[in-house]
Amino acid sequence: MIFFTLYQIVNYLITIIVWIVIVQFVLGLLIAFNVVNTHNQFVASLWRALNALLEPMLAPIRRILPNTGGIDFSPMVLIIGLNVLNIILGNLARTYI
Repeated sequence: MIFFTLYQIVNYLITIIVWIVIVQFVLGLLIAFNVVNTHNQFVASLWRALNALLEPMLAPIRRILPNTGGIDFSPMVLIIGLNVLNIILGNLARTYI
């Protein structure tokens, strides 16, 4: 029973990380297409905070992935990896119920 509770906590944290990756991706698009400007103090601080949170997870993935030019696939690989981890932990938690 304790393993299922731990799984639920990890599942919640994975969901939060996935949403942070999505917010960073959307904000990066908005910055790239000049919809929002990093001269705005709020946008700049939000962008720095998101990058500071995600860079420790994305940097190892970027080192492994081949160079694809201007397209960064590391957020997609991170989301897929977290979902695979979530599935594995969920199946393990169900076996111990």
